[in-house]
Amino acid sequence: MTMRTLLEGKSQETITVSESEMMLSAVQKMVDAKVGALLVTGESQSPMGILTERDVLRFCGTQADKLASTPVVDVMTKDLVVGTLDTSVDEAQVLMTQHKFRHLPVIDEGKVIGIVSIGDLVKARLRETAVEVKYLRDFIAMN
Repeated sequence: MTMRTLLEGKSQETITVSESEMMLSAVQKMVDAKVGALLVTGESQSPMGILTERDVLRFCGTQADKLASTPVVDVMTKDLVVGTLDTSVDEAQVLMTQHKFRHLPVIDEGKVIGIVSIGDLVKARLRETAVEVKYLRDFIAMN
C-alpha cells in the first residue's frame, strides 16, 4: 500500500499554520482540530517545517510563559522529512523509526497532499494483515 492509497481513505484535511503565527494560537489549532501536528507554511504557502506535540512540550517545559509571544518558526522542526504519493507504508514506517517522529507530510509536485501519522500506518498494516489471514484461512479450508 502506498501513501496515495492511504490518503484516499483519509477524510481529514491538512491543518496548516503560518511560520509567523504565535505558539498559543498554533496550540489552540491543534487542540481544536484534534491533531498532533501542524504543517508550517511560509509566505508562499510552501512547507517550511512541522510543529508537533513533542515540539510544543519541549517548549512548554522551559518557556511556557512565552506561548503567546513566541512565533511558531522559533519552535517548529525545520528539517522536514517527507514522503511522496508512491512511498509505501513500509518505507514510511522506516522513515518514522529512523528519524523518531510520528507524522510524515506527503508531497506531490512540491505541494503538500496530506500528513500521515504512525496511527494511520498501523491501521493500514492491520487491514492488510486481516485480509491476508482471511485468504489464508479460506485457502486452508478449501484443501
